[in-house]
Amino acid sequence: MSEPVAHIELINDLTTLVGSSYILTNETKMEPYSKGFRFGSGSALAVIRPGSLVEIWQVLQACVEADVAIIMQAANTGLTGGSTPDGDDYDRPIVIVNTMRIDQIQLIDDARQIVGLPGSTLFGLEEVLAPYGREPHSVIGSSCIGASIVGGVCNNSGGALVQRGPAYTELSLFAEIHGDGTLMLVNNLGIDLGTTPEEILSNLEQQRYGGADIQHPEKRASDNEYHERVRQIDADTPSRFNNDGRRLYESSGCAGKLAVFAVRLDTYPIANKQQVFYVGTNDAQVLAKMRRDILSTFKTLPVSGEYLHRDCYEVSKKYGKDSFIVIDKLGSKYIPKMFSLKRTVDRIADKLPFLPKKMSDRIMQYMSYLWPNHLSERMEDYHQQYQHHWILEMNNDGVDEARAYLAEFFESKEGDYFECTPEEGEKAILHRFVAGGAIGRYHIMNSDRVGAMMTVDIALRRNDEKWFEELPAEIDELIDAKFYYGHLFCHVMHQNYVLKQGVDAKQLKQRILASFDARGAEYPAEHNVGHEYAAKETLRSFYRQLDPTNTFNPGIGKTSKLRHWSVKQP
Repeated sequence: MSEPVAHIELINDLTTLVGSSYILTNETKMEPYSKGFRFGSGSALAVIRPGSLVEIWQVLQACVEADVAIIMQAANTGLTGGSTPDGDDYDRPIVIVNTMRIDQIQLIDDARQIVGLPGSTLFGLEEVLAPYGREPHSVIGSSCIGASIVGGVCNNSGGALVQRGPAYTELSLFAEIHGDGTLMLVNNLGIDLGTTPEEILSNLEQQRYGGADIQHPEKRASDNEYHERVRQIDADTPSRFNNDGRRLYESSGCAGKLAVFAVRLDTYPIANKQQVFYVGTNDAQVLAKMRRDILSTFKTLPVSGEYLHRDCYEVSKKYGKDSFIVIDKLGSKYIPKMFSLKRTVDRIADKLPFLPKKMSDRIMQYMSYLWPNHLSERMEDYHQQYQHHWILEMNNDGVDEARAYLAEFFESKEGDYFECTPEEGEKAILHRFVAGGAIGRYHIMNSDRVGAMMTVDIALRRNDEKWFEELPAEIDELIDAKFYYGHLFCHVMHQNYVLKQGVDAKQLKQRILASFDARGAEYPAEHNVGHEYAAKETLRSFYRQLDPTNTFNPGIGKTSKLRHWSVKQP
């Protein structure tokens, strides 16, 4: 049977499985799934949107039988293109399996743990847990744009919350493909759900299990050692990074090399008392000293410590205003709808040659000018006074600890702080969150005069004293604008460069990354390799172990895109 005929038969089989409304083969309609949120794109044979766990299993069976590559995809909010194809140099067609229709969240053990199915989101989890006085592992950041629970685990994402670390579990339900091409379902969820794949998946989705079926094996449902690791301020390795072999386990860190049906995760009690402190200084070493003091002497670890440079503050204020207002006024749950609308507008506008690219961003930017200043007066005063801004969030006993420490510290150190009102605290954190998107908007709106945009997601050593980057003059002169923000306690920095016209972004990035190699830093820190970074040996070995046939997400981390990890074109 010729390949085109086999592919037509596969599409027919998949259509029978999920229904014609949930399979896409038109290139334009597939674009929201085949093009990354910020990076990467490629062609696909089809996009499938199954409606149940059993349907996912049946789709996988059909795809394995047809010998096509498979990309498991949830919200497609990753920043390095890790859940889409990349280019057209694969040796097989690709089928994208989008799981967002299956968004169920199940509570177990009085909501002290949850089971998240593949399309469930962090925002949805916040809503489900709130009546129980609990909160999920991650409550800021990507949750606002609809990132999935499973996607976070598969990419060891997050870690901004100092007490909790990156998303991690050793309890999951997944499908793997053995070296002989056999598709197998592995139930390591710690719940007795039956024996056959169909029985296990159906029982889980229908919640046909009771308390007696829930086991409590000696396996982690979170990185419960991270709070100790982040306190080790004299260690010469980073606190968290995607290539960290200590937290690569089955679904955790798999980057789509397994088909994950469910993960089991710990939840956390909502704090009785919370307070945000806003710190400003013109001396980077003041923040370095504070970081070391707080991590080494405080009895209660901070909730988070979000850094924002003055230039990043300014660009976030101007170019992130529309996202800020949408989240502030309408809530985080509206953001996925906004991004869907943006993609539709851009898809239509791209067909009209007289309209500029990224039309939706331009419309939203001009509309944002109609809205008055959305930031507090005290934040604006600090913007004028200080180069470095640090949003320090404490809870419970840590509030009084920080209050006493800051009062004494700034008696003799350059800079100052204020205690945020609840509204100011929310706005400060939200202002920091929209920075990433704002930088992208800045690049779009200034595209006629600047070159490429380049990002680095870097994890510095825990004992690295020079956390704020100072580029050599020969590199600095190639850059039009630099924007720095990040998670200062764990030394994870997001560094964004808008280059001057004509500068080779790939070549410059390698020069910058080489300087971080020399310092013992790791990258990426939390965005995972996607198709932007080369996976180091620890990750490469892990991927090959999970997927010996290289069927799932081939090419991830700049690895081979070919069957059985071949290095030669067929």
